[in-house]
Amino acid sequence: MRKNLPLSGTHAGSPWRVLAVWLMVAVVVACQSPTAPSPAPKVERQPIPDGPVLLRDDIQLRKVTYVGGGYIRLARNPVNGEVYLLHPSDGLYRVTLAESASKFSVASVVEMVADGVPAGMAFGPDGALFVVANRQADETHTQAVIRKGVAAASGRFTWATLASTEPYPMSNTQFDHLFNGIVVSPDGQWVFVNSGSRTDHGEVQSSDGAFPEAREAALTAKIFRLPANAVDLALPNDETASAAQGLVFARGTRNAYDPAFAPNGELFVGDNGPDADYPDELNWIREGQHYGFPWRFGNQDNPQQFADYDSRKDMRLSSDFMAVKTGTYGNDPGFPEPPGPFADPVINLGPDAMRYRGEDGKEYDAYAEGKPLHTFTPHRSPLGLVFITAPTLPADLRGEGNALSAFLLSWGAAGGTLTDQGQDLLHLRLTKQGDNYASITTQIARDFKNPIDAVMIENRLYVLEFSPDGAIWELAFK
Repeated sequence: MRKNLPLSGTHAGSPWRVLAVWLMVAVVVACQSPTAPSPAPKVERQPIPDGPVLLRDDIQLRKVTYVGGGYIRLARNPVNGEVYLLHPSDGLYRVTLAESASKFSVASVVEMVADGVPAGMAFGPDGALFVVANRQADETHTQAVIRKGVAAASGRFTWATLASTEPYPMSNTQFDHLFNGIVVSPDGQWVFVNSGSRTDHGEVQSSDGAFPEAREAALTAKIFRLPANAVDLALPNDETASAAQGLVFARGTRNAYDPAFAPNGELFVGDNGPDADYPDELNWIREGQHYGFPWRFGNQDNPQQFADYDSRKDMRLSSDFMAVKTGTYGNDPGFPEPPGPFADPVINLGPDAMRYRGEDGKEYDAYAEGKPLHTFTPHRSPLGLVFITAPTLPADLRGEGNALSAFLLSWGAAGGTLTDQGQDLLHLRLTKQGDNYASITTQIARDFKNPIDAVMIENRLYVLEFSPDGAIWELAFK
């Protein structure tokens, strides 16, 4: 989430930054890889003056309702089809998507989690609603709580605590990404929840000396897998104890904000890059894998881990990034050694979202050069990942054979000078390539206002905007 209200890497306006502020205040491709087709000329239409620009002529656009700023999640109950909105301070709402749209309060924040700030929600296949929230334990520590709501006949929910963490150290900077993204496995047995990093790129963040030499904590930069039927499960801030519980599913994610399961049961999530021009990622999440943070971004090394690093010569840094302004890029002899091999992000074959900054400081287009990128243009902030299963969508948007098909939003760049600024909708055609996936990536619509989440219902995609004049948009594919 970003400025308008802040959530990228955590420049002054990324989606993750907004939630943290609320809390503190309240490869080379294998030769058989598919190649992206030459992009067809795009037909630009803006059927509603204040709406997004559509880049296909088979999309019908409707403004469902104005919602105003601050809503962070949109989710659909698979049991009864009802759609819900989550606001970090106003609570949970049910929203109707008919021509005369309206929303109804379902639960206040206090009902869901006392003294906490909701950051994510997801429904299980049985209609249970899981909400992840963060509370400030004291001036220097935060704590995450995952609550489970069981629907009552009245339409409201009865709440219980699934799990909570021990208090763990904050950096007390905009890089406290906290717990946020959450998804339930298709069989309803497991809840996967993201814990974002407390640093921008693995630097020391001592919180004004409260935690000398502290970088990441045992509870940060990971994806946890929790039993969906757990009650008051305690997550310790200790690596050995956490490993003994068997609840750490994957490591090395900087801020995997919006996980989603594909129709084949595999888990994917976007990840936001640092305050430097390195790619944002899409990762295929597998148990036991390490996804590189903070030693790699995309498939590129974090140079701060090397003894000869000189930030004054680093052309990927921009003076408007907060981590640059505060001097966290620099020679760092204490940077820890990498823990072992890393899993590569999904390979982007284009034609879109493939801009990058070279070591010479110039902007390049990897697609025009015939090179893959792991994965997207820096600072796009990938959000709102939904997989396409409806057979009624146009044939080129559906998965064929073993290919997966998905839509992905971009919150939009909060800083930097790259020409690809996001705030758009991408279509991804994902094909397995060895031990990874490659994506043919095509822009479908642009000029949203900080789009943050999406729900797919049959042939209709509903997009939630975060900005103060944000709306829910319906994109119906014919």
